[in-house]
Order: sequence, then structure tokens, then C-alpha cells
Amino acid sequence: MSECDSDPDGPEGPVERLLATARGEPLADPFRVTGVMMQYYHVCERELWFEANDVEIDRDNPAIARGTLIDESAYSDRKGSLHLGMIAPDLLQDGRVVEVKPSSSVVEPARMQLSYYLWYLERVAGVERDGVLAHPRERRREPVELTPEVREEVESAIRGIHGVVTRDTPPDAIEKPVCDSCAYHDFCWC
Repeated sequence: MSECDSDPDGPEGPVERLLATARGEPLADPFRVTGVMMQYYHVCERELWFEANDVEIDRDNPAIARGTLIDESAYSDRKGSLHLGMIAPDLLQDGRVVEVKPSSSVVEPARMQLSYYLWYLERVAGVERDGVLAHPRERRREPVELTPEVREEVESAIRGIHGVVTRDTPPDAIEKPVCDSCAYHDFCWC
């Protein structure tokens, strides 16, 4: 860890660097976090490291194909390409940010991805919104609010993401129930 990151809440810590990057401030070492990175951080830090270091995923992986199909077909009549700086929420509906996932089997990473979108909108754009985590195949919707506790969770995760993506090598592989459906499976277990 570099000296500037020793104080996570200082002016050069990961959270402040991310905000400065989002505001377009000139930085020698900009720091970006996407929603996918937030999700991967809560699923597998090794997966996050691969994503952040441009290790290409297996796009033919059945889990990736299923997620892509759900993403492209759910709410297709209301979805557009929504990119706001570092984030790309699936859609806005009735003033709420909606994130669509194919399954609720890994709900906490999806909830943190949506929470990051809400945090980003508040901190970068000055827009306060609530969110909805939608699982259309299960006909399930879960409200998500940006509470003070959730804000701190997001900022703690941003610091954690920074620690992972700035490593020289990926974290060790840790076998988890999601490994069999991971697009990086062969990097870890073959």
C-alpha cells in the first residue's frame, strides 16, 4: 500500500481519488470503479483482479450467456443505454434506479452494485434516488435505499477494491459455490 493510501479517508485515499476522477480532475493516477467491479469484489476478489487487469472472460460460458440474455430481454421496452460516468444502471423507472439480475442466488453482490450506483449518483451528480433490485425470472423486486450504513459499506468496498486491483498478482483462488459457473473458472482450477 502506498503512503497516500495509508489514510483511507484522506485527500489522496481511494474514495477521494475515485470522486476526483469522476469529476474529471487531472490526477497522475486516476481511480475508477464500475458496477461490475463492485459486484465482483463481493463475489470473488480474484475475479475482480482479472476484470480490472483486462483478462478476458469466457463469453461462451453458460452463466454469462444466460445473464446477457436476461439483461437484453428484461424490460427491453424501457431500457436504453444508460452510462453515467463510471456507472451503467440497467434502467430508471418511476424515479428509481433499477438493476436487473437473472437470479437472486447471489443477492448481496447485486445489492452492493446497486448501492454503489446510488452512492455514485449522490456523491458525483448530487442526485438522491432509491433503487430496486429486480429478478424478472423469479418475479421478485427488492427495494434498496442508501442509508448511512450502506454509504459506509460502499466506501469500505471502494477501499477494498483499490487494494485488490493495485496488486501485482491476483489473490489466491478460494473455492466457492459459484466457481463452477464463473467465466474465469479455467484460470483458477484447470
